[in-house]
Amino acid sequence: MTKLIIQGGTPLQGTVRISGSKNAAVAAIPAALLASGASSLENLPQIKDVENFVGILTDLGAEIRVQESGSVSIHPNGFATHRAPYEQVKRLRASYYLLGVLLARFGRAEVALPGGCDIGPRPIDQHLKGFKALGAEVSLEHGVVKAAARRLRGAPVYLDVVSVGATINIMLAATLAEGLTTIENAAREPHIVDLANYLNAMGARVQGAGTDVIRIRGVRELHGTSHAIIPDDIEASTYLMAGVATRGDVTVDNVIPKHLEAVMAKLREIGAEVMENGDWVRVACRGRPRAANIKTLPYPGFPTDAQQPFAAVMATADGVSVIHETLYDNRFGYMNELMRMGAKVKVAGRTAVVEGVERLLGAPVQANDLRAGAALVIAGLSAEGRSDVYGVEHVERGYRDLLGKLRGLGAAIDRSPGS
Repeated sequence: MTKLIIQGGTPLQGTVRISGSKNAAVAAIPAALLASGASSLENLPQIKDVENFVGILTDLGAEIRVQESGSVSIHPNGFATHRAPYEQVKRLRASYYLLGVLLARFGRAEVALPGGCDIGPRPIDQHLKGFKALGAEVSLEHGVVKAAARRLRGAPVYLDVVSVGATINIMLAATLAEGLTTIENAAREPHIVDLANYLNAMGARVQGAGTDVIRIRGVRELHGTSHAIIPDDIEASTYLMAGVATRGDVTVDNVIPKHLEAVMAKLREIGAEVMENGDWVRVACRGRPRAANIKTLPYPGFPTDAQQPFAAVMATADGVSVIHETLYDNRFGYMNELMRMGAKVKVAGRTAVVEGVERLLGAPVQANDLRAGAALVIAGLSAEGRSDVYGVEHVERGYRDLLGKLRGLGAAIDRSPGS
C-alpha cells in the first residue's frame, strides 16, 4: 500500500488543465466494440480505470493500439466471445457496460458482477429490466449475469429510479436492436450526451440524450469513427474545491462550464469568487468560507461524486453544514478519517452534520474509495502540518497525474511506499 505525504497549509495558486472524463471514457471504450471497424478515442484520461478497461478488451480479443498523439484505437477484430469472467471485470464497476454491448453484438452475454468502490449497494435491477423489455431472458447464476435473446427488439422502458448505469447499458443494447426503444426517466448526465454523440458518429440513431426521454432507433450496423472524450467535470470540481479549502486562487482549464453549474453555484454561496469564460473557470477564496447545505441529486443537481470533496471544504467553514446523500448508502465512511484531523462531524444514515472548525491538523488517514480519497487529499492540503494519505491507489483510479497537477499549483506533496 502506497501513501501520499502532504505538508499542508499552502494556498494553491495557478492553472491546472483538466483531463478527459473518467465516466465518459468507461462508457465509450466498450461502445467501440459495437462497430464493424476501428474507432479512435481521443482525450482518454491516463488513469487506472481506463487502463483496466483497455486490458479487459484486450483479453476479450479486441485489437488495441495507442497512437503517438495519445489517442487509443480500438478494433473489434478478433473480438468473438460473449463471456467476461470475474478475473477480468473485478477491478472495474463500469465493466457491467459489457452486458449491453455483448447482448447487442452476439445476442448473448455472460458477465460476472464487477467490483469497484465500496460505497454501498448499487443494484443492476434497472439494467436487467431494460434488457428484458428488449426481449432478452436474464438470469443471475453463481455471481454471473446471463442474458440471451434471439433478436433484440425495441420497446418502451421506464426506469423506476434515475440510473446513469442503466441508461447507458440500455442505450448500448438498443443501438443494434430492431425498431424503436424509448427510455423514460433517463439520466441526463453530460457523459450520457457524450456517449450518444459517439454512437451517432458511428451511425446510430439516438435522440434526446440530455433529457429524461431518450429514443434509440436501431440500425443494422455501426462503423468506426473518431471521438474526443469530454472534460472531466468531477476532476475540475475537485481542484476548484481544493483552491477554496486552501484559501487559494485556482483556474481549471479545458472545461465545459455548464457542466459545473451546480458546483459553481455552491462555491459562490459559501463566499468564493467564481469567474468563467469559454473553457475555463477560476475560483478565489481569501478567507474562511461560509457553511452551506447540499443535497446530492442526479444531474443537473449537485453531483454525488463531488459530495466528499465539498465536505472537506465545509470541515473548516464558518458555521454548521448539513449534507444529504440521496444516491448511495455508504458514502460517509471517510468522515471518521476527517475526524482524525480534527473535523467535527455527526452522521445519521444518509445525513452528515459538519460543524466547521478553524483549522484541521495533519494526521495519517486511510482512503477507501476514489472520491473519499480526493476529500482526504483536500483536507491534507488545507491542514496544518503533515498528513499521510494511505490507499492512494483508489485516488489514482480517477485522477490523472494528481501529484504533478497539485505540484504545479504549489502543493507540497509526494508519493511514498506505505509502511
